[in-house]
Amino acid sequence: VQLQASGGGLVQPGGSLRLSCAASGSIGSIHVMSWYRQGPGKSRELVAVITNGGSITYADSVKGRFTISRDNAKKTVYLQMNSLKPEDTAVYYCNVAAGVVRSSYWGKGTLVTVSS
Repeated sequence: VQLQASGGGLVQPGGSLRLSCAASGSIGSIHVMSWYRQGPGKSRELVAVITNGGSITYADSVKGRFTISRDNAKKTVYLQMNSLKPEDTAVYYCNVAAGVVRSSYWGKGTLVTVSS
């Protein structure tokens, strides 16, 4: 099983980026798809979660600015990030809970840098 994240980069404050994370391999049924991030000198934190039923949860710090979505046919989760702030600078990781026992899989991370 592999999770391939992409879409990170350097953006100015107020800008936008769209992250993607595609799952491949014998992953089974995907239940929950999530994005986490880890900023410089900080611990990893949950950014957004979407279940296979469509329930969505966001961290307070990104509400109204970030949108999580998923394409089940493509086994892909997206994170649309708008109105980016310097404090959004972090490595963003996708996580998937899949299969009968809801095994957890992590992507390698993609770096987002918000700076002028």
